[in-house]
Order: sequence, then structure tokens, then C-alpha cells
Amino acid sequence: MERSPPKADTPAEFEDMDNVLRELLQLREEMLAEVKRHESELCDIDPAYQISAENLLHYLVLRRHDIRSLQQRLSALGLSSLGRSEACVLASINAVVRVLEHLLGKAPSNQFSGAVKTVDILGGGKLLSEHTERLLGPSSEERDVRIMVTMPTEAASDYRIVHDLLAKGMNCMRINCAHDSPDIWAGMVENLRKAETSLRRKCRVFMDLSGPKLRTGEIEPGPPVVHIRPERDAFGLTIVPARIWLTPEESPHNAPYPCEATFTVPGDWLKSIHKYDEVGLVDTRGSSRTWSVIEVSAEGCWVESIKGCFIVPGTELHIKDKQRRLCCRIGEFAPRPGVLLLHPGDPLIVTADPIKGHAATHDTGGRILTPATISCTLPEVVSQVRPGEAIWLDDGKIGGVIETVDEDRFLARITHAKAKGSKLRSNKGINLPDSKLELDALTSGDISNLPFIVNHADVVEMSFVNSAQDVAMLERHLGTVEGETPAIVLKVETRRGFENLPQMLLAAMRWPSCGVMIARGDLAVECGFERLAEAQEEILWVCEAAHIPVIWATQVLENLAQKGMPSRAEITDAAMGHRAECVMLNKGPHIVEAVAALDDILKRMQSHQSKKRSMLRELHLAHMGPTL
Repeated sequence: MERSPPKADTPAEFEDMDNVLRELLQLREEMLAEVKRHESELCDIDPAYQISAENLLHYLVLRRHDIRSLQQRLSALGLSSLGRSEACVLASINAVVRVLEHLLGKAPSNQFSGAVKTVDILGGGKLLSEHTERLLGPSSEERDVRIMVTMPTEAASDYRIVHDLLAKGMNCMRINCAHDSPDIWAGMVENLRKAETSLRRKCRVFMDLSGPKLRTGEIEPGPPVVHIRPERDAFGLTIVPARIWLTPEESPHNAPYPCEATFTVPGDWLKSIHKYDEVGLVDTRGSSRTWSVIEVSAEGCWVESIKGCFIVPGTELHIKDKQRRLCCRIGEFAPRPGVLLLHPGDPLIVTADPIKGHAATHDTGGRILTPATISCTLPEVVSQVRPGEAIWLDDGKIGGVIETVDEDRFLARITHAKAKGSKLRSNKGINLPDSKLELDALTSGDISNLPFIVNHADVVEMSFVNSAQDVAMLERHLGTVEGETPAIVLKVETRRGFENLPQMLLAAMRWPSCGVMIARGDLAVECGFERLAEAQEEILWVCEAAHIPVIWATQVLENLAQKGMPSRAEITDAAMGHRAECVMLNKGPHIVEAVAALDDILKRMQSHQSKKRSMLRELHLAHMGPTL
């Protein structure tokens, strides 16, 4: 049975209650004043979000104070500690004030006359549900949290992929406009509409603008050489031979199964070999090797090697048969992709010039003569950085500090890398979290894609959004495109975007429907991995105060989607995603299994957790306790 709040029995208790009441009334006055200060901005808010925008301002005032001591005193009195008041801040304070005034024998304050309209305690959750349904579509009876899936290219041509994803529980299809083309995107949507008809289910289409993504430029390629490596045990003995596909150079065919390497050879030579033949060669090190022919077809043949070898174009192959001395040479193949090996303490030049990156040069003593150099995809940022600022490369795998800046290049000193060196390749992300970069939030490609998005998608996602001005830019461009107005989702993936989230939410609430995605990949690099857990919590709280739905994204069940087996940690992470309104999965060979697993996890969590609130359903474990 719930205990009633105690009345004050001593002067000290009475005085503390009175102090608590004064603190709450002061907070309330600050909240009302904050709304008054933003009166002109609130006039532009869409009517559906008017009261939500005010509640957001109330919450921001509350969180500008450290109220931990106040919370403890409220709990000691048996009152709400305001720890779950995000969706209805002012109503929660008003409720506590009423009780305190009653306990203190004071007449009700005139601030409850009804002149101030606010969301009530139950209304906050209802508003969030309404906004969520408008953005993400209706929920199912068993699962309120929606599932979003990023489409692979094959979804445009393979209807079964889309059908199976929808059947297993996908609620939102995400198309990444940084990849593929409008024809492929249209194929994905067409397959979805077909699957919707077949399964009698609806699914929202989200299209993701690529935004100004900063990446490493091209790197000079390595030599054209392939290292053939069989699988060995702990003693160095071969347990699985390396499988190699040989195909006619006149009409090459892709290997029907995964293999270590594919080489082209003359078709006539291929026609002359048979199963169980042995093919001899000498590799780049002068080592003699033998490949065994295990299968022959019209498209090519499979050979296996039990020893490692290094193969280059022109390597001679011959059939090891006394009756036949048939020889040929391996055809040309692409060189290895370029790579820079960076160690802690190494200098790295990032240049605005569109040159191919190259490794450092060293003298005979191993000292660096010229640093490793790489270009970037947005050369204008090179002159916008400052000494002392951080740089992170390849999703935070490599980090450094900028030391000097020139007009067309800057030099950074590597501080975070593996002791034996970390490999940096082309087209890897560059993050400059400390730098104030002046970049347009929408690229020319993004703007040209908007007509397609408006005509095919329900929602447009804005990448690398950093400010309210960026949100306004998207709204202006969408306003010029004819068609049904799509909802907008702000992807929070930079430090500036995170720090400016409240202002961006107020800007987004001028639109009829909006949401937020926690893009945890870049956000972790920008804010620091150790800060990510705190940052994603803050985003969830602030968005709940604005009654704006959140999409929990990046690396959810990634091992399951990619390899078919989840890690323990990612199961817990997926369960934590239940505190958002939608959880996003990325593409992978086992994505259908991942959707089914996530659907099961979210259904189980629904009876245990709602946002920050634990739901106390009957607990089976409680029946297993000792008999008292």
C-alpha cells in the first residue's frame, strides 16, 4: 500500500517543506518567463507542436539547475522527485506544489487559475504517441517501437529481400542517397509497394540526404600483387586450402562462391586442363608452388593451394604432366588499394590539392624525410582549422592534433594509433570536432535529389545538421518543390549538432512533422566514445520534452546482421533502444534474421520499460523466491 506524504511534525520539517515549496515556485516562475522571452519564436511553431515547444522550454529551464538536493528532499517527503517529468514539466511541478501547499495548510496559489495552458501529466505521453504515429506510422499491438532497415542495393532487383523484411517486422524503409542512383531507389520503393499489397501491411519510406561528408581522398595504389593464404592451425599446418578461381580472359565470369582470389588466363589453356591436374608455378619470392584442380566448368575452374604464395600479373602457370607441357600466364589485375601506415608520433599532411595521397619517405636511418600526405573531399575545410584542434580519421580509429595550418594544407601529429601502425585508406571519414567549419548543410546533389524524395518518400533525413539555420535551409528548399510535404528528421552526428539540439528542435517544430536520429557512429567520434552514453541519454530526454520521436541508430545488432551471430553487448544495446521510438538496423547478409531478433527483443522489453520508467508487470522470477 502506498504511504501518504507526511505532514510536518516539527518546526524543522515545516521549514524544509516551505523551502522546497519556494524553490519549486521559483523554478515555475523562471519557466513562465522563458516562454515569454521566446514568444515571437513560438508564433512560428506548427500548431501541432505549440504546447510541446513550451514544454521543451520548461524542461531546459529545469535542467539549467542542479536539483539533486531538491530531488532527495522531495523523495524523503514521499513526493515526486521530478525525475520522470520530461513530457510534462510544468504539470509535474504544479502537482507537487499543490500537495505541499495542502500539507503546509496554505491556500492554493493563484498561479493555478488556468490562465497558463500546459500539457497535463498524461497528455505528454499522448502527444509523443501522436507525433510518433504521424512520423513513423501506426504501431502494432505487441510493439510500440518501430523498426527501420537500411536497404542494400539488391533490394531494387530482389523483391524477396523487401518482402521478407516487411514480413519479419520492418516498419520503415531507409534509403541512403549517398549510394546508388534514382533508378535503384525507385526499384526499392516499387518492391516495397508490391510487398505492402501482398502482406497487407504499411511501411514508411525514409530517404537520407548525404550532406557534406568529409572523407579522405584517393591514395596512390600499391603494387599489383595478391597474397594467397590458406587457413592454418596453431602449429602452422594447413587445415583449409586457399581456393582460387581461374576464368577465361576473353569472357571472364565472377566466381560463383567466395574465394581467396580470381585470376584470368587464356581460354584455350583452360580447355586443356582436367579435374585432378596439378598446376605448377614460381611466385614472386622464387618459391615453387602447386595448385590442385578440383573442379572444371565452362565458366572457369577451381584450384586449391595448401601453401601460401604471392602472385603478380604475368606469373607463369604450367600443367605438371610428363605427357603435356602446357603453359600460360596470369592476366592483368588491379593493383592493391593504396594505404598509409600511421604510427603514434607520425606527422600527417592534409592538403586541399586534388592529389593522390602517398606514404612518408624515410632516410637510411628510418627518419622521416617527407610526411605522409593525403587530400580530402572538401578542400575548403583545410584553411578553416586551427592549431591545437583535434582530427579523427576512419571512425575514430586514428586520431591526432593539428600543429600548423597553411592556406592549402595543415599538418597534424598522430596521437592515437596502434603501436605497430594503423592503416588509413581512401574514402574514410574525417572528423574535426573542435573546428568551426563553414559548410553548407545541403550539397548541390542533395538539392537535386529533393524532387525525387518529395515524390517517393514520406520522410527526408538531414545529415550533418549543425544549427537552426541548417534546418531552415532544408525547409526553404522543400517549400520550393511541388508535391506532398514530407516529414523531416534531423540526424545528430556532430558535436555542434548535439550542442545546438534545442534550437534545432524549435526550428524543426515549424514543420508539420519531425523527428531526430541519434547517428551514434560519427557522434561517438565527435563527442568522444566515453561521452557517447551520456550524450545519447541527453538527446532522448530533450526530445521527450519536445514530444519528438527519436530513432536509435548505428551498429544495432551489427554482428548478427553481418555475421549471423550477435554479441552479448549488442543484445543489451538493442534492448536499450526500446527507450527510443524507432530502432534502425543497417544492411547485412543476415539482415532478415536481425529484424526478427530485434522484433522479439522489443516485444519483450515493452512490458518492462517505457522511456525512463520501469513497468512493474508480474515478474516470473518473483515466484521462484524462498517461501517465507
